[in-house]
Amino acid sequence: MALEGIHHITAVTGDAHANVDFYAGVMGLRMVKQTVNFDQPSAYHLYFADELASPGAALTFFEYPGAPPGLPGAGMVHTIIWRVGSPEALDFWKARLRDAEMSVLQDGGGLSFCDPEGLAYQLVVDDSGDAPLSAASPEIPPEFALRGFAGIRAYAQRPQASAELLTALGFGPGDDERSWLLKGDARSATLSYDDPPLDAARPGAGTVHHVAWSAADDGELISCIAQADGAGAQPTAIIDRLYFHSIYFREPSGVLFEVATRDLGFTVDEPLDELGFTLQLPQQYEQDRNQIEAKLTELTNPRASD
Repeated sequence: MALEGIHHITAVTGDAHANVDFYAGVMGLRMVKQTVNFDQPSAYHLYFADELASPGAALTFFEYPGAPPGLPGAGMVHTIIWRVGSPEALDFWKARLRDAEMSVLQDGGGLSFCDPEGLAYQLVVDDSGDAPLSAASPEIPPEFALRGFAGIRAYAQRPQASAELLTALGFGPGDDERSWLLKGDARSATLSYDDPPLDAARPGAGTVHHVAWSAADDGELISCIAQADGAGAQPTAIIDRLYFHSIYFREPSGVLFEVATRDLGFTVDEPLDELGFTLQLPQQYEQDRNQIEAKLTELTNPRASD
């Protein structure tokens, strides 16, 4: 079994308006879904991705209005790594982010910065050979657009404890003893561990909630359940998330993993050219639409006026 890299990454925001402005505006991603946290429907679940809403480029956020800033620590993803097409793209993003009054650090490994709530990113030149997953923005030349996820970095006190589970899920060795590579037929992604800070982890705005790896269908999920269970994890049963089916479990270093399927997609409830324009609810919450909408921040997809 070889999962196809990252399916999506989910983080937390305390301000939906600022979140949309930054990711659909500054970063040039397409807002592809307005829905709710299926386990807590009073909270938004916003999705940003490439033009086709592809697994491998989907960055999602739970909004908890006014949520205090979080602090990543042991057992949490602390940096999301995006691909770009060239060193010239790094120069473009350095200038664009600084124009947006963001602090940017460029070194031999790429370009590092944080979003307005402190969520850390790195942009690296893409040498994967995977097809680029990019969104179209009038402010970003196509050759400089983000091209999908390259991987993640997480904090772990005992990263070696995760080796058995990661191997069972199809991860192979990465560039060093603390890095892993998940390489499928079409997409790949890296997972690297770093020593945690002394301060205790504090979930909140600007932190990653979970990372989802990409499976083909329920058959692969069933295989993942067996592999994870055999390696000592405690996977959930398969859960229907409308846009994908998935399972969840914590790997031994503490990071919350989801494995999500690619066989459904974000067009199951609205057409591709209208993705993200209106609030979509799973059927079990449709009867409560008025009450749910009354509690959510009113949002406008920037593309609605195009």
